[in-house]
Amino acid sequence: MSISSEHKPLGKQVTGSLHMLSPIVELNVGGEMYTTTLSTLKKHPGSKLAEMFTGQPKLRTDSEGRFFIDRPGTYFKYILEYLRSNQVPTQCIQDVYKEALFYDIEPLIKQLEDSPQIFGELVARRQFLARVPNYSENIELMIRIARAEAVASRQSSVIVCVVRTEEDAARCQDALNSLDMDKKSVVKFGPWKAVPSISDLLDCIQMDVEAKGYKISFQPHVAEKGFRFKSHDFFYKFLFTWW
Repeated sequence: MSISSEHKPLGKQVTGSLHMLSPIVELNVGGEMYTTTLSTLKKHPGSKLAEMFTGQPKLRTDSEGRFFIDRPGTYFKYILEYLRSNQVPTQCIQDVYKEALFYDIEPLIKQLEDSPQIFGELVARRQFLARVPNYSENIELMIRIARAEAVASRQSSVIVCVVRTEEDAARCQDALNSLDMDKKSVVKFGPWKAVPSISDLLDCIQMDVEAKGYKISFQPHVAEKGFRFKSHDFFYKFLFTWW
């Protein structure tokens, strides 16, 4: 069956065996059109991409008869480039890595994980954050607090307490006890046993909140009179700007 000679509406399943396919394959990947060979797509037999074109049909076609894959088409060109020439992409590394994971192209995944960008994220930053108790939960808590305070406001703020050691955690608790505000609205990070500093953690918090689409900044929090400690020893104000 020649793909170019058959016109099927989007959503219709291909019938018959893929062994009958033309060696030239036309693809619609998230609205981006590609032409390649069946052997290129099946270059790594254990991959999900190869599986899509092996045995019984698993893909639907668009109105022009092109096989449709509902993924970001922008980055598929890098996947094809690798399959054709073994060239590891040097652009859009994070996004290509996500696509390589989806298509389960193991050799590409491993090579991308050796790149400075992915290696730094997986081995350095994520391993550090794994040592910060409840890090992901606290990021979500910060966002919930900020959104709750955003009604009829241009900005909302969240107070964060960051402590690196158990001793600092005890001092922070004493400071919280003397702080004239709702303690439930203070989000606490730490302590942790790893080399990165408080400044490093603050940068990670900003990076991960911004990755969710929010515009934020932070600065040391200056408390009211009567505070027992220098507030900037532990406390920081994260400012969410809505418009």
